[in-house]
Amino acid sequence: MSRCFAMLKPGIVNRRLVGEVIQRIEKKGLKIVGLKMVHPTRELAETHYAEHKGKPFFDELVDYLVSGPVVAMVLQGDDSVVLTRKLVGKTKPTEAEPGTIRGDYCSHTNRNVIHASDSDESAEREIALWFNESEIFDWKDCEDGWY
Repeated sequence: MSRCFAMLKPGIVNRRLVGEVIQRIEKKGLKIVGLKMVHPTRELAETHYAEHKGKPFFDELVDYLVSGPVVAMVLQGDDSVVLTRKLVGKTKPTEAEPGTIRGDYCSHTNRNVIHASDSDESAEREIALWFNESEIFDWKDCEDGWY
């Protein structure tokens, strides 16, 4: 089992699509072991996207993230990062396949609707940034083995 950090950005929250996106994640068989709504501070957003600091889109990315609440999640499952990234789709909406979250709900790269860790190392860093260990619950799933 591995863990992946995912975040539904303000565009999903404002469009009232949180439940629909979470349903897709759960239907795929990923187990949500951490879930909370947060209105990120600028400091948190800048730390989260630190790898992009200095790039032309950094300020706009941070401004968007702090523009409203987000839904932060810790997802767990076999190869959770790879599985989540496939479910989420490619970053550029013009390249995201229909049926993926970005392919179905995103039309502008700078207003991307969801973030998902791109590696196990990123997942570990992002989970620690957004969640305390006491906010993560590895509960017994009666469906284990069915997905």
